[in-house]
Amino acid sequence: MRKLTMSELNRLSVDEFKDADKVPIVMVLDNVRSLHNVGSVFRTADAFRVTALYLCGITATPPNKEIYKTALGSTESVEWHYFSTTNEALLHLKHNNYTLVAVEQTSNSLSLTQFTPQETQKYALVLGNEVYGVAEDALPLCDIALEIPQLGTKHSLNVSVCAGIVLWDFLCKAKLL
Repeated sequence: MRKLTMSELNRLSVDEFKDADKVPIVMVLDNVRSLHNVGSVFRTADAFRVTALYLCGITATPPNKEIYKTALGSTESVEWHYFSTTNEALLHLKHNNYTLVAVEQTSNSLSLTQFTPQETQKYALVLGNEVYGVAEDALPLCDIALEIPQLGTKHSLNVSVCAGIVLWDFLCKAKLL
């Protein structure tokens, strides 16, 4: 066994990425405060070729050297948009026929294991602040809330880890991988 070389990985160039078909998912960062988390979500969005990232409220935007540390160039490939409020982004997505999915523990949340995305539907995954989660006033705009089953004592995951788990699950279930 040996590691593959960069040329053996057959990665897309930035231009090829921009021209390639995207997965019908937008990731919405609701007031994410850590620049490293933002960069990490950019990198995950690139890895799974999502349609776009929506950066909302206090969520930092490129160009930013702290985002670049974890994004590793993905700010150049992934389409992103800034919205002053999360609700503004969610209303925009609703208008464009996205199903809004809060990744949050709520009184009505469904376990990720019990959810199967519909093949023809576009989804927006709403990921919340590291301390407060998805904003309380954003929840009524969402069509569904999903939570990741957990076995430990903390009942929370880092937002960038959460993004990767949910996105991976969506793509596997939709047979997009």
